[in-house]
Amino acid sequence: MKSAIFVWGGWPGHQPKQCVDIFAPWLAEQGYDVEVSDTLDAFLDEDRMKGLSLIVPAYTQGTITREQEKGLLDAVEGGVGIAGWHGGMGDAFRWSVEYQFMVGGQWVAHPGGVIDYKVNIVDHDDPVTAGLGDFRMHSEQYYMHVDPKVKVLATTTFGGEHAPWIEGTVMPVVWKTMYGKGRVFYSSLGHVAKDFDVPEAKEIVKRGMLWASL
Repeated sequence: MKSAIFVWGGWPGHQPKQCVDIFAPWLAEQGYDVEVSDTLDAFLDEDRMKGLSLIVPAYTQGTITREQEKGLLDAVEGGVGIAGWHGGMGDAFRWSVEYQFMVGGQWVAHPGGVIDYKVNIVDHDDPVTAGLGDFRMHSEQYYMHVDPKVKVLATTTFGGEHAPWIEGTVMPVVWKTMYGKGRVFYSSLGHVAKDFDVPEAKEIVKRGMLWASL
């Protein structure tokens, strides 16, 4: 049986527990043994971590100890998949550059706050995005620093209403990459739980979790 751990916490504005409550039961329905934890100390159990199929962090900002970080990164580098969304994975542990190296990107701005924007599917053959069309979001449009080696599956294009100097910038929204032997999936969608009322946003995370834990 495949196994997964969801670890939530950090800044409460991203509704980490509410978002985990959307995806943890669904993953259990897919036959996974699912654990939910609200402490980063979960990463300290080396044997448990290395035996997992998937890690799902939902922990915006916050700090991580060197030992906790090592437990997480060693597990992924050794072959455990990791998948997450928005700030719960892409804006965690701002002082941990090795964590950011693993994720493949880091949030730096969301010009205009909660706005209307479009997500464009750019890879129609990948199993995470196959069959999905472009869609619209009313949420934070993440401007990120992104590792150029990631495989980009979806993008968004910034207007110039809120920051004229970035008008026309095409920014990755959904990507996959590797960290050692571990599969890494990330989607910048999901500021709050209601964002996953958008079917495409929810489906992308579901498929991303499955892909990361193959």
